[in-house]
Amino acid sequence: MPNHLIVNEKINSFKKKIIVSGDKSISIRWVLFSSLANGVSKAKNLLISEDVLAAIETVKRLGIKVILNKKECKIYGKGINGFKYKKNLKIDAQNSGTLGRLILGLLVNSPYPITLVGDKSLSKRDFTRVSKPLSEFGAKFKLRNNYSLPLKIYGSSKLKPIEYLEKRGSAQCKSSIIFAAMRTDGTTKIKAKKSRNHTELLCKHLKLPIKINKKKNFDEIEIKKIKKINTLNYDIPSDISSSAFFIVLTALSKNSELIIKNVNINPSRIGIITILRKMGVKIIFKNKKNYKGEKKADLKIVSAKNIKSINCPTKLNSGAIDEFLVIFLVAAKAKGISYFKNLSELNQKESPRLKWAEKILTNLGIKTIATNDSIKIYGNPNLNLNLNKKIVIKNYLKDHRVFMTSMVAALSFGGKWIIHDKDSIKTSFPNFLKIVEELK
Repeated sequence: MPNHLIVNEKINSFKKKIIVSGDKSISIRWVLFSSLANGVSKAKNLLISEDVLAAIETVKRLGIKVILNKKECKIYGKGINGFKYKKNLKIDAQNSGTLGRLILGLLVNSPYPITLVGDKSLSKRDFTRVSKPLSEFGAKFKLRNNYSLPLKIYGSSKLKPIEYLEKRGSAQCKSSIIFAAMRTDGTTKIKAKKSRNHTELLCKHLKLPIKINKKKNFDEIEIKKIKKINTLNYDIPSDISSSAFFIVLTALSKNSELIIKNVNINPSRIGIITILRKMGVKIIFKNKKNYKGEKKADLKIVSAKNIKSINCPTKLNSGAIDEFLVIFLVAAKAKGISYFKNLSELNQKESPRLKWAEKILTNLGIKTIATNDSIKIYGNPNLNLNLNKKIVIKNYLKDHRVFMTSMVAALSFGGKWIIHDKDSIKTSFPNFLKIVEELK
């Protein structure tokens, strides 16, 4: 079967309710925490994507039993020191930066060297952002070109606590340090720029010895060595990052309305909601609930009639970092010039996303001015492509968000699109195309 998709007509008006797959960030963290717990943990609505399956395969390689079926996943944890470390162990994080960086924090006390590999895309990404702080604990690393995968981690039995300033706003880096601190005598202190906080919320829910002092721009985190982790049964809410594509598709479609059920609305993740509301998109939270420290709700979105441009406040960046590609499509239809800055982190993702944003918008006929960390988008409220306009999207390092953003653009603005590498969605959102069909 061809691994590309041809889209040559806009989506019709719709009024639907949908359920989006489970949250990827929480799914991967659930797998890792459950592997360290004493006993059997169960999860419902676990995201069954390549990234999460890679996490499951990783803990299995470390001696943890996992049973996965359509209804639930069971992980038979063996305690905080329950991993079995074998000689010449190789772990494959595939495309998952979350798994690749977080698991290193749990391997800092391995008695044998462990090799971490990833796919072509992950192997281009910066792993010094975790190897440097983890080295301070006492582990040692050998990285390809002193920068990337494959790498070798040499654990230490004499780990020492550290004090670390995390200034990128990287939840992956922060979480990796928290995991390493769990294995370390003494108190590790982290001053971390604001970023998604699922790891901290799970630590608090599990009553682990973590203290968090929230300041305006940073969080001060203290964590001590963990003796025991209780089992973690979890009904995983839907992913806001996956929901983002349908939020934007609804906003850009005429006379449409959508309800997305049971979505994670963790305040550190809803930058897209704040940004789109500022741009005039109507998004309502219904049936709000607290669940194990997280917040969730049903989202109601209606078509946007008058989209306003935005000079996006940089304080919203970390809470929307995975959604900017699709946010830029809304800016393309706004009245006026939108400006997004301090976004160098976008080029540290699966592909250089800021460059891909520029390419997609240029294909739409939208003027942009882009630098290494910013983009100005000159919106056109009447944006509507000629049906004969042909747009080909390929060679984007199989970045799932480039594929899905291109799909939303094709369905919203028209033209004839040939979008390659449709299998890329398997890393985070295998049901994406199925839900698109439900809306047609």
